[in-house]
Amino acid sequence: MLIRVPAAPPLWRRGAAGQIRAMPLLLDLPDLAATEALAARAARLARPGDALLLEGPLGAGKSAFARAFLRAATADPALEVPSPSFTLVQSYDLPAGPAHHFDLYRLSGPDELAELGWDEARNGIVLVEWPQRLEHLTPRGALHLLLTPGEGDARAACLSGWDARLEALRP
Repeated sequence: MLIRVPAAPPLWRRGAAGQIRAMPLLLDLPDLAATEALAARAARLARPGDALLLEGPLGAGKSAFARAFLRAATADPALEVPSPSFTLVQSYDLPAGPAHHFDLYRLSGPDELAELGWDEARNGIVLVEWPQRLEHLTPRGALHLLLTPGEGDARAACLSGWDARLEALRP
């Protein structure tokens, strides 16, 4: 069962360097449509150089979020978006520039990213499933999205990063 999180004004805290940072945004996503709507909001805000780090257990909705993000970003609801589980990365041409969807589940660590074109991909938008495999290559300023499955297609989302844009992800 998901815990309903009421809409609330953003909370702020001071970061290590004294900068003001937004506290995580907690969202209840009761169905696939809510997850897709969140992905569409993120697609509108994303720009080249951004990284979206999708965390959560198997079946939490990481691929569903990425698929909805890419469909919204291309304005093509029928866009074929296969899971990159076996290819490890799928690339897309968006109006704002390239996007790359990485699934790092089968990687043993960040040393294997170079042969996948990680450095070049960072010029565009990257969506990364299993981002803990990035280790020291985790991009600064990334949007961290932790999905926790609930019943059926319901899930909870905890978002952090994207300090200036985080609040715009609230429904």
